This record gives sequence, C-alpha cells and structure tokens, in this order.
Amino acid sequence: MSTTVYKVTGMTCNSCANKVKNLLSELDGVDAVEVDLAAGRATLRADHGVDDARVVETLEEAGYEAARA
Repeated sequence: MSTTVYKVTGMTCNSCANKVKNLLSELDGVDAVEVDLAAGRATLRADHGVDDARVVETLEEAGYEAARA
C-alpha cells in the first residue's frame, strides 16, 4: 500500500474538507483518505498508487488548488 500527500488550498471550513474527502474517496484505486483542514493536506492510501494528474484535476474542477506535497 502506498501513501501520497497533497497540498490543498482553498479549503476554508469543515464542509470543504468533507467535500475533498468525498471526491478523492471516489477515485479509482483509493482505499482511504484523510484530510487535515488546518494543515491544508489530503493524504491518500492506495494499493497501487494514485494518478497524480487525476487527483489534481478532480480537486481543481471542484474549485481547489492541489499539488503533490
């Protein structure tokens, strides 16, 4: 299992953090997601890694900025 951390900007409240968690949880291959609102981070766990471009694209389409940390 691999763990990947992304810096996510634009989250301003718990609702945003929940939205990010739900969006990332739906991506293929993602087993678990933890979002730290205060730190502006999302941590993904997956059996075979995740497609960085897809993660960033998903978050940007929802109005957030993201990059692999």
